Amino acid sequence: MLYALYARHLRSRLLKGPLPAHIAMVMDGNRRWAREMGLDDPSQGHRHGVEHIETVLGWCADLDIRHVTIYVASVDNVRKRESGQVAAYMRLIEEIIAGRLIDSATRWRLHVAGRLDELPDSTAHALKLAVDRTRDRADHHLTVAIGYDGRQEVVDAVRSLLTDQADAGVPLGELARTITSDDIAAHLYTAGRPDPDLIIRTSGEQRLSGFLIWQAAAARLHFCEVYWPGFRHIDFLRALRSFAARRP
Repeated sequence: MLYALYARHLRSRLLKGPLPAHIAMVMDGNRRWAREMGLDDPSQGHRHGVEHIETVLGWCADLDIRHVTIYVASVDNVRKRESGQVAAYMRLIEEIIAGRLIDSATRWRLHVAGRLDELPDSTAHALKLAVDRTRDRADHHLTVAIGYDGRQEVVDAVRSLLTDQADAGVPLGELARTITSDDIAAHLYTAGRPDPDLIIRTSGEQRLSGFLIWQAAAARLHFCEVYWPGFRHIDFLRALRSFAARRP
């Protein structure tokens, strides 16, 4: 009861101040949460973590936060983890994010940031279908960063820009003189969507791990000590309070 009262009080205060238009989140600590909970299979933390995305999206929608980006898996996660573990995690992505979440959370349009060619074919296909199914939803945008690496994103953006300009017959010297940051931004995986105002990372780790390194230039950072599946509504509201307190 006290928790609910405090959450309502905090929410009412937040509604009076600035809220981020775009929140990005690093959902870290799934396996550590599972071990802390005494689960026999630590990978069960991944299921709880992926399922928790829908709950967090509900909190965002309640406050009319219309852009959310979730860091689901880096390129290194996909390449370096034991293959059986990766396969099980990818099945969760297909089942929950590309399936149940998109079907139930009807307001959210899905976008993917990352290299789908790094993923299993079935996962890439499921995500592409989910992107197509939600294309007409205009109000709320969920970007899933999967097979993602921030440095590679910038490299891919520059390559894409150079290719487009070469195809248009623009001399390299002219491009070197006229290129702007907006030109590169227009070729990022997240082109056309706003940069995040607030980035939240759970688990206590205080680093971005290559997440949105271009887009995060002006973002506020909030590091939360709890693991992602244990990330509570009150933790979310406190992150927003921290954001509002640090606004000029």
